[in-house]
Amino acid sequence: MQLPDLESLRCFDAAASHLNFRRAARAVALSPAAFSDRLKRLEETLRAELFVRTTRRVALTAAGERLLPQARRTLDEAARCLAVATDAGTPPFELRVGTRFELGLSWLTPALGPLQAARPERTVHLAFGDGDALLTQVRDGTLDATVTSSRLAGRALRYEVLHPEGYVFVGAKRLLRSEPLAAPADVARHTLLDLGPDLPLFRYLIDAAPVGTRWPFARNEWLGSIAAVRYRLLEGAGVAVLPRYFVAPDLARGRLSELLPRLELATDAFRLVWRAGHPREQELQALAAELRALPLRRRNAGAQAPAGGKEITPIDRCRAG
Repeated sequence: MQLPDLESLRCFDAAASHLNFRRAARAVALSPAAFSDRLKRLEETLRAELFVRTTRRVALTAAGERLLPQARRTLDEAARCLAVATDAGTPPFELRVGTRFELGLSWLTPALGPLQAARPERTVHLAFGDGDALLTQVRDGTLDATVTSSRLAGRALRYEVLHPEGYVFVGAKRLLRSEPLAAPADVARHTLLDLGPDLPLFRYLIDAAPVGTRWPFARNEWLGSIAAVRYRLLEGAGVAVLPRYFVAPDLARGRLSELLPRLELATDAFRLVWRAGHPREQELQALAAELRALPLRRRNAGAQAPAGGKEITPIDRCRAG
């Protein structure tokens, strides 16, 4: 299939702009005969008549009207090819970064604007999922990197620490007024809220407690995400261990209370993780430095909690009309 050449498209654009072949020919520095030949060859290539010609006027046909915006976009893109090839700056590039849902929505998504402003040639794409699945995608090259606090093993991965992640054992104040929790034995009157039966959150408390401490909770409830755990906490459904940054606004506003404050929970850290030998390792290290400079906080902390502790979220407002 023969494609239209750029010079013929340039002549077509000039003719459409001037609607006078002599003036258009002068605009592109061609003789009238050479200009007309260009247009004729373009019409033959496209198998469409582009102009209606009379002794008094020139007008675009319907096919010419359809072609004009595309021809101009094509000429603009061709000009950009020249600019990109001769630009001495850093070529545009993309990084695909994985993140868990809550961290991505509260921290990384708001960071995209500042990151783009700092490095216009870099585009950061986000992918949401759980830690193990995201690390698998980093290993197989589907993702360039992921932000995670998952435990790492082996030599296949490299990482930079972004922020320490502290944890806190908490419950709703109204729940604790009726069922105080001042010692491990008191959990027998409470429900433990966590992500799953392997206790990925509560293990930060287990690891910090004296060996042999028993935690005989009345029941367990698995919720799959820290946002869901926080929601149930605010409803007074149980107690849980959560990242301190994630519940700091709730603690400050008195929605939640810290439990067993003398017990210093184990800590972790958010890391930017990529596979060893990544071709853009220097760019990933630079991204890690920029992310370290961005405060770690939950951005939707301003939502109001009515009496009873249930927070009104933007989704609730939409449902309420």
